[in-house]
Amino acid sequence: MEELDLNELFSLFWNKKIEIILITLIAVICGVIYSYFLITPTYTAKTSLILVQSSDTASQSGGSGITSTDLTINSKLVSTYSDIVKRNIVLDQVASNLEISKEQVQEIKNRISVTQSKDTEIIDINVTDEDPNYATKIANEVATVFSEKIVDIYNMSNVYLLERAEVPTTPSNINHIKDIAIFAFIGIVISVCYVLILNLLDHTVKSEEDIEKCTNLLILTTIPNYEAEFKAVKGGK
Repeated sequence: MEELDLNELFSLFWNKKIEIILITLIAVICGVIYSYFLITPTYTAKTSLILVQSSDTASQSGGSGITSTDLTINSKLVSTYSDIVKRNIVLDQVASNLEISKEQVQEIKNRISVTQSKDTEIIDINVTDEDPNYATKIANEVATVFSEKIVDIYNMSNVYLLERAEVPTTPSNINHIKDIAIFAFIGIVISVCYVLILNLLDHTVKSEEDIEKCTNLLILTTIPNYEAEFKAVKGGK
């Protein structure tokens, strides 16, 4: 098994630096075109809800503040609430309130993602759409309808609107620097693979070392190229 000669490898890449630069440059140009012209920008609006002391508990405790019972109940309900947000019982009402056809309920559901902040009772409702105003309208309406449905289902009011969604100004699916960097990295990988494969397929003899590798014979002497040396000397005078 041949040992890897780092100097030889560096020399190989150095001799092919023009090809490496060109391939990487082409990849960067493709990245710019993709990031700036081919991606359809989408916007994400976020509404945040928090589970608080229920109104029934508050009346019983005289409004003395949230209790350990509330915390236990809320922590158990967070995952359930997160699932209810995307149920038809909520989305059908949202569609009705916003005068959206029921056929679009599934489309709305696909645009919604619900996340829970770790170790908290905070639920984030994210709505993504090409129209930032539409995404904001959907997010806020989902939060409102969801809060009302919780009262109907559990007969208690423990959902508080922490933050209303605001119209996003920047796309959530576009990061020009990241996209271009990824394409540049891909270009470097392709160029390196190209150089290595080209070198593996090149079986021409270029030096004494190549002859020794091919024949496993020791070179005792070489015949100098007097004509080349003569031209070099003549040109130097």
